[in-house]
Amino acid sequence: MTQHYRITLLPGDGIGPEIMAVAVDVLKAVGKQLDISFEFLEALMGGAAIDETGEPLPEATLELCRSSDAVLLAAIGGYAWDSLPRHQRPETGLLGLRSGLGLFANLRPARILPQLVDASSLKREVVEGVDIMVVRELTGGVYFGQPKGVFATETGEQRGVNTMAYTEAEIDRIGKVAFETAQKRRYGRPDGSPLLCSVDKANVLEVSQLWRDRITKLAEEYPDVELSHLYVDNAAMQLVRAPKQFDTIVTGNLFGDILSDAAAMLTGSIGMLPSASIGSSRPGVFEPVHGSAPNIAGQDLANPLAQVLSAAMMLRYGLDQPEAAERIEQAVLQVLDQGDRTGDIISPGMRQLGCRGMGEAVVQALG
Repeated sequence: MTQHYRITLLPGDGIGPEIMAVAVDVLKAVGKQLDISFEFLEALMGGAAIDETGEPLPEATLELCRSSDAVLLAAIGGYAWDSLPRHQRPETGLLGLRSGLGLFANLRPARILPQLVDASSLKREVVEGVDIMVVRELTGGVYFGQPKGVFATETGEQRGVNTMAYTEAEIDRIGKVAFETAQKRRYGRPDGSPLLCSVDKANVLEVSQLWRDRITKLAEEYPDVELSHLYVDNAAMQLVRAPKQFDTIVTGNLFGDILSDAAAMLTGSIGMLPSASIGSSRPGVFEPVHGSAPNIAGQDLANPLAQVLSAAMMLRYGLDQPEAAERIEQAVLQVLDQGDRTGDIISPGMRQLGCRGMGEAVVQALG
């Protein structure tokens, strides 16, 4: 029986439309193989939406996203909109999308593809085989806590204030996502059983003490997952010293913002990395980590593989279609094994392809 999904596409700006077209072709190809049907609906967001409507996230776009099973986002922003007031910038639309869809968990994988291991700035023996998923809480913590602002003290001096705060419910819901993500991955130990490392600063911060208490309590519901705890400063050091010890990491908004970027750079190429933002129910938003690269837009130079892998994440974590996700991921590996590269990851002896050519190679590898 055919399974049907309604997908909202947000191509955005810069190279966004080019890489989105590739991802759609790949999804159509894998859908035919596994009797999965997609209805693709395109909407404006980011700079393209500003130019058309004056808003980075039109209400019509948000409503379309809400009525979908998943949202596939390409890239937003660019020099043309950098001088706009903050509330009108493309990035504000992304915050509005997360808020409007209730997305509180960000999933950021950092996997060292064997074909690109030498792109990392770390030694091969340190990073070879690294496969990490950072689960970052997205809507709480110091970025959103109250009070916040710049206030005048009694002496007239300016004082900046931000508040790091989490409730039990906020910790529990991100914790559940993290434990279930670890279970889906099952890469942690030699026997395939899952590992989860919770990162906090419980030796200094009361909010982190609550975080650790709640995550530890939640672990009772997931006896198959081996839970460990690290302070954030030690976790940052360990990511560089011995990253292969990690499988799934869960942490708060500020720590996750920093650690997910540190983990990403283990791979040596941010242009290959997907991400997901999910809530307690559909739809989630799936997007590459890289930006809109307006300097190469429209020149068939973009690397579409992060967008393709974001589509695979959508299948795995948003639509519960792990077989389809696996087929796409394996097709990407096969293309890299063949020596096909876009300009950002080219190396001697490899064959350079454009954005469209790389997409065609992935579709062909799907068979």
